[in-house]
Formats: sequence, structure tokens, C-alpha cells
Amino acid sequence: MKHILLTALATAAFTCASAQQQDEKVAYLFTYFTGNAPREEQICYALSDDGYNYTPLNGGDPVISSDTIAYTQCVRDPHILRGEDGKTFYMVVTDMKSSLGWSSNRGLVLMKSTDLIHWTHSAVNFPTKYPKQWGNVIRVWAPETIYDKQAGRYMVFYSLRTSDNRSFDKIYYSYVNDDFTDLIGEPQYLFDSGTATIDGDIVFNPADQLYHLFYKSEGGRGIYQATSKTLVNAPGTRPGSQWTKVEGNVDQTQKAVEGVGVCQTIDGKSWIIMYDCYGDGHYQFCKSEDLKTFTFVQDTKTTGKFTPRHGTIIPITRAEKERLLKEYGTWGNPILPGFHADPEILYSNKTKKYYIYSTTDGTPGWGGYQYSVFSSSDLKTWTDEGVCLDAKSEQVAWAKGNLWAPAAEEVRQKDGTYKYYLYFSADAGTRKEIGVAVSDSPTGPFVDSGAPIISDSPVGRGQQIDVDVFVDPKTKKPYIYWGNGYMAGAELEPDMKTVKKETITVLTPQGGSLRDYAYREGTYVIYRKGVYYFLWSVDDTGSPNYHVAYGTAKSPLGPIEVAAEPIVLIQNPELKIYGPAHNSVLQVPGKDEWYIVYHRINKNYIEPHKGPGIHREVCIDRMMFDKEGRIVPVVPTLDGPAPLKAKKK
Repeated sequence: MKHILLTALATAAFTCASAQQQDEKVAYLFTYFTGNAPREEQICYALSDDGYNYTPLNGGDPVISSDTIAYTQCVRDPHILRGEDGKTFYMVVTDMKSSLGWSSNRGLVLMKSTDLIHWTHSAVNFPTKYPKQWGNVIRVWAPETIYDKQAGRYMVFYSLRTSDNRSFDKIYYSYVNDDFTDLIGEPQYLFDSGTATIDGDIVFNPADQLYHLFYKSEGGRGIYQATSKTLVNAPGTRPGSQWTKVEGNVDQTQKAVEGVGVCQTIDGKSWIIMYDCYGDGHYQFCKSEDLKTFTFVQDTKTTGKFTPRHGTIIPITRAEKERLLKEYGTWGNPILPGFHADPEILYSNKTKKYYIYSTTDGTPGWGGYQYSVFSSSDLKTWTDEGVCLDAKSEQVAWAKGNLWAPAAEEVRQKDGTYKYYLYFSADAGTRKEIGVAVSDSPTGPFVDSGAPIISDSPVGRGQQIDVDVFVDPKTKKPYIYWGNGYMAGAELEPDMKTVKKETITVLTPQGGSLRDYAYREGTYVIYRKGVYYFLWSVDDTGSPNYHVAYGTAKSPLGPIEVAAEPIVLIQNPELKIYGPAHNSVLQVPGKDEWYIVYHRINKNYIEPHKGPGIHREVCIDRMMFDKEGRIVPVVPTLDGPAPLKAKKK
């Protein structure tokens, strides 16, 4: 009996500890929209471990489509709140299409969720709901939600303005019904600063037992604050008289700002204050210990698809973070915004940075004709350096378009300078051919050599595509590889632009099936501890089964012995990772540390009718070897690897 009791107590303690661990907040969820075009007025998500540095989910694309929830089919200013029960989430947004004008919105949208993924929604149109008092409303801006403990209800507050200027952007509030589907009663006045007052955010500070209202006043510059012991005024007192204005600015900048959001940190020791520097292309973050003094932390630059506007954040648990990553991915992978494929990674000894060149994806028929190049110091944060090669321009006179699957090499010259060689396949009019372009910089612009360097198949079939170039560290000789349905290799002349035709060798690994190592395309060669490793892609690029296999050789031109367990990288449907293949490999300079860079099919385009083969995204993960030198199967991840320390120049 004693044993049973002790076991029960231990089990209960373990269960309690597990529950506490699941409830522990470990990250922050950022909800925002991205711009003023209709396609940008939708709800997006980003995640952060520290509350200041965010990575967009879902590749930066919306997670909720506005056309399904709003009268205007556009929404802005999302505010998210965790409910009093700890497991229900409430979001309110401005129902507005800004292209119709800044005085064109008539309502808001109420949303509710228990998992942060599936949301119920209800749009409230003020002229319809309140035809007498608010029939001529022209602004219902920036709604937010807070729980009023005295009333025992959730309150939504927002700024209102009418066409006759009877109400000049004053903050009003309404309570919400139990289902969070409608507002109760007429809007009630809450606060104004004496001039147009918008973008209110209210938090309760346990330390001073006060409600803190942050707002933008159009009569001054920046973000201001007022405090109160209660959310609403006591009966018989003047509406709004409960609030006391606090002197001074909250924001720590001279720039135009709006959309303040305030959130207590995970440890409860301080507050994060964030606001949109909407005219300067970034968010600014500040910190406060007491909501009285505010310290600048950082400007967060917004680039690519990550251009957040007027959003808010909440702490989330580990389980919630994992659920979001499983559904939307993109914590670390994919590493590039938008659709890209066939990635080639290069480390530059000149700049001490990493570079990725890739096929521009997302166009029918794999019709991308430009290469963009992305740079990084840590393999985690990538900067778009712009277009480095355009097949429809004078850069490549012999090509008609369709740039595919680049390869890049850095070569140190005798005088200590560097040349960069970018190899590519392009549409020459009737067939695919391989060329090379040269630059003094890894970011280009690259100048084509003037003519293709490979035009014919050594086996009489297949396309001349998927080029790879490898410089043997033992002999310093360069080699080139290519093929589609066959693998060919040859030595290059020292000029890096001429193929030694007498060395052309067919290297196609023999045998195998689509389930293991049947060669399709995408050769990549590396050298490690006396062994040449050949990696290649199996099956079709649009297939979920598209994956990477490998073999080894004793020389750069084979023959290749297929590994006993040849699969290097393959899909993980449980994480919605499909078709990871066509890779390149990076060795961190001076270390036996390796990374595989590859593309995968975007999970939203996996169905055949959506064109999975042209909707691919670039990812990176660690690649390791066992004691016998065999490649350990790579487990594709949503997080990607930890960032590397930047190399010193």
C-alpha cells in the first residue's frame, strides 16, 4: 500500500511538473500586417525567443486571408490577447482597405481561437449596428482587447471619427458578448488627449496596480501615456476623468511613429515597448522596468517579405511554439524569402561571408531568367544583394532565358585578388546549354564568357543542366559536372572556362530505384579525408519523394561506389517537409563542420494541380559523418542550425 501511495505521489508530481513545463512561456508571437496594398493588408505571424528579434512564419506570407473575414476584404492593426483561462486567444483587427482612403473604414473584426491556427471571426459594421449615432462614422481604427475584472467581461477599445467631425478620433470602448462575436450596447467614451487620439494600447502593471494607456496623439510627436486605477470611470463621474496623463514621450526617437504595443517579458521583470517607424522602414524596440522610464534597445530593419506594420506580441508556450512551427514552419527554414530552388552556397575568403545563388522559382515552366544572390555572416540572417545575372540582357548574349541551377567558385589570382566564376544552364533557343560568367565580386555583376562551354550530351540524350564545379584540394585542378538522366564529369582548363573534352567521363551511378538512389540530376561533389563524395537528386523535382542520395570515389572522375545506405536527405510529412533535394554542401573554413543547403516543396503547393515543381524554397541543415566516414542521414528541420559567429576580415 505504501509503495502504491508513493508511486501515485511521484506520478502526480511528474504530471504537475510536466504541465508546468508545457505552460512555461518560451517565445513571443508577433501578429502584424505588411503594407498598404490589398495583398499586404492581411494577418502575418513572426516568432522570437527574446522579444526583440523576429523571424517570420509561413515564409512571410499571411496566415489568415482577409477576404474570408472582413467586409472590405482587407485588415490592419492586429491585436492579440491571451484569455483569462490561459488557453483561449482573442484577436481584433481594423476592417479597412487603405487604397479606398484613410477615412474609409466602418468597422472591425472580432476573432477567437484555441490553438492560434484556426480562428472564428465576426465582422462588426458600425453604420449597420449603430445607424443613429454612428451612421456617418468614417474611422474605426486600431481596436484592442483587455479583460475588465470589475465588469467580468472582455472590453474592446478603438478610435472613432465621424464625417461631421463630431468625434475627432477619440477612444471609445464596448464590452463583448460571451462568444466574442458581437459588441454589447452603444460605444462608450474612454479617453482623448484633447486632439486626435489613436492607436491605444492598455496594459495592467501589477507592480503599481495601475492601468497604463499608451496612445498616439496627433497634436504632438510620438507616443504618450496615461494611467488609471480603473478601466472605466466610476458612476456619477465625468467620462474619461479616471485617466491621468503622464508627462513626456514614451518613444525614444524623433521619427514619426505609430502603432505602439506593450508586452510584459516572459520573466515578468520588465516590459517590451515596440512601435512602427512607418516612414523609415523599421520597427523600434524599447525596454522599461517600471513603465515610467524607457530605454532604447534596437531598430529592427524590415526587408524582403518581413515588413511588419502596426502589430502586437504575446508570450507563448513551448507547445504553442511547436504547433506554430509544425503548421507554418520558417523559424529558420526556409532561409530565403519567396520561391527559390537549386541553391549553390559559396564561402568568400575575400569578404568572409557566405553567399547563395539559386534558380528563381514560382514561374510556370521554370521560367525564371535572373539569378539573385543572398549574403550572410552567420548562415541564419540573409541579405538580398540583388540580381547578379540576367539571361535576357546583354550579360548573356547567346541565351534566351530560363536560368537554372547555378554553381559558383572563388579563385585566388597570383596577385592576391579574387575572381568569381558563376556557372549556369540557360535556354539557347532550341536546347539547354551551360555557360560561365565572371566577376571581381561575389555579388556581381557577372559578365558572360561569350559562348556556351557545354552544348552536347555525352550520351546522346538528356538536358545539359545542373552544373557543379569542384576544385580538388589535393591537385588544385578544377572539375565540372552536369547532366539530366545521366551524370557527366570533366576536367577544366586552369582558365576555369574551357572543358578538356578528352577527359569527359560518364559517371552515372548504376542500378537503384526511385526509393533509394536512381540518378536523376543535381550532382554535387565534396572532398573529405581522402574520399570524394558525390551527392545527387533522385526522382522528379515536383515529387514528395524527391530526395538526395550519395556514393564515394577515389578520384574526381570516379568510378562511383554507391553507399550501402545511400539516402542523405528525404521528406518528413509529419513536419510537412516535402521533396528536399538538389543540394549544395558547405564546409566551414578550417573545420570538419558541414552544412547541406537544399530546396524543398512549399507545403502549400504540394498538390499536383498547384505546381509543386515550381514552388520550392531554400533551407539549410547540419550534415555529419560517422567514424567510418559515412554520411549520417540528415533530418530536415524547421528551425535550421544555430547561427555561426561572423568571420573577421
